[in-house]
Amino acid sequence: MHPLLLLSATQLAKQIRNKQISSREVVQAHVDHARKHNPQLNAIVADRYDAALLEADAADRLLAEVGPDRVPQFHGVPCTIKESIQVEGMPHTAGLVSRKDLRMTRDASTVARIRKAGGIILGVTNTSELCMWMESSNNVYGVTNNPYDFKRIVGGSSGGEGSIIGSGASPFGLGADVGGSIRMPAFFNGVFGHKPTSNIIANSGHYPVAMHGLCRTLTTGPLCRKAEDLWPLVRLLAGPDGEDPDCTVVLTGDPANVQIADLTVWSIEDNGFLEVDPELRAAQRKAMDALEKLGATVKTVAIAKLKDSFELWSATMSAGNGTPFVALMGGEKGPVNPWTELVKWSFGRSPHTFPAIALGIGEALQHWLPMGQDKFLAEAEALRQEMTEMLGTNGIFLFPSYTRPAPLHNKPLLRPLDWIYTAVGNVLEMPITQVPLGLSTHGLPLGVQVGSIAGNDAVTIAVAIALENVFGGWIPPKNLE
Repeated sequence: MHPLLLLSATQLAKQIRNKQISSREVVQAHVDHARKHNPQLNAIVADRYDAALLEADAADRLLAEVGPDRVPQFHGVPCTIKESIQVEGMPHTAGLVSRKDLRMTRDASTVARIRKAGGIILGVTNTSELCMWMESSNNVYGVTNNPYDFKRIVGGSSGGEGSIIGSGASPFGLGADVGGSIRMPAFFNGVFGHKPTSNIIANSGHYPVAMHGLCRTLTTGPLCRKAEDLWPLVRLLAGPDGEDPDCTVVLTGDPANVQIADLTVWSIEDNGFLEVDPELRAAQRKAMDALEKLGATVKTVAIAKLKDSFELWSATMSAGNGTPFVALMGGEKGPVNPWTELVKWSFGRSPHTFPAIALGIGEALQHWLPMGQDKFLAEAEALRQEMTEMLGTNGIFLFPSYTRPAPLHNKPLLRPLDWIYTAVGNVLEMPITQVPLGLSTHGLPLGVQVGSIAGNDAVTIAVAIALENVFGGWIPPKNLE
């Protein structure tokens, strides 16, 4: 793998500013790698490689004109963006066939901030249909493959981001997370991902649009191959944008000021409902041991309320969402009948994927089956309070990212609730960082979620940096060497 593909965005930007390398060299290396391997991965679904190379040349000219002190933070560094987030001139379908001809006339505010900071966008990446399944597959672009094993999933819905960053073809990217959509792809593809505290980063320009209570559940955030990029990216993206009225929470702290020895680590080994693969459990224990060696106080705990994670997430989504999922599926034509779509799907005639249809049916059944929504909303609030009190200001928790390393394509349909290990994090509204912890005996990424109380983004990122120093972080996939 080209040496430039092994560096962080921060390191690349520094070398570009110091004229050790040119932006053209950096972007060319990433474009060449993407052109070689993306056909197998199907991660970037619409590219702007030629435009990116021209922008790299312009970045080099600007640096020569104004000098290193007058160029922005990520000057000349390439990146990618989840397709469900607006990028000027690019498609914005969120995997919905009825939106396949849309092209955006402006950037989302987060994308605009990345460009203003000097980032050069290589392309947009694949998602699940309407961002609501753990496989990044849809009838617009097809299925995305895992760089460590093409037969395995990349997670959803920011799966294209996870795959292309995990492959080495992008140093960082932008995703969004409503049930694990940043953390799950980061886990399956062996990279870092951060779900920030709710309402620190604006969700403007994302489709589907987060409405009502979902503004606290959906969070926009970064994925990257090196932990040192997490905090600069969160700091860059954070803050009101004048469009998202809910983006009001102020980012505080600094990972550089966090002392691991001052922390209490609470390790939660499972949710009491779904068993966790022994290798994942062992990796989490090694992470706990590593933090203990760094001086942290460690404790193992079980949280009884986590057994209801699916019900808590479902009740939160149902209470917060003003637009029925079947209406989103239908777009401008109005709500679809999921039962009709199921029949059409069985004959290969539906424009929708089976997971989307199944979700539509599940939504319809909620009107007939008692779900105890008020009960579970109260339980969700009680869980937030319980964990906030347990953690305190200097506490973090370790929690499995999934039940097992990346499964084979379509296998999640046989175990459709495994994603609740990440989804409950959205119910908590806490910052959670996904951290890679090496590879399994089958060469698949292992990892763990690191969470803390609302506002402690700097703490979880500091722990991610510490664990990267111990375990090595992202390991380039041999599948692509």
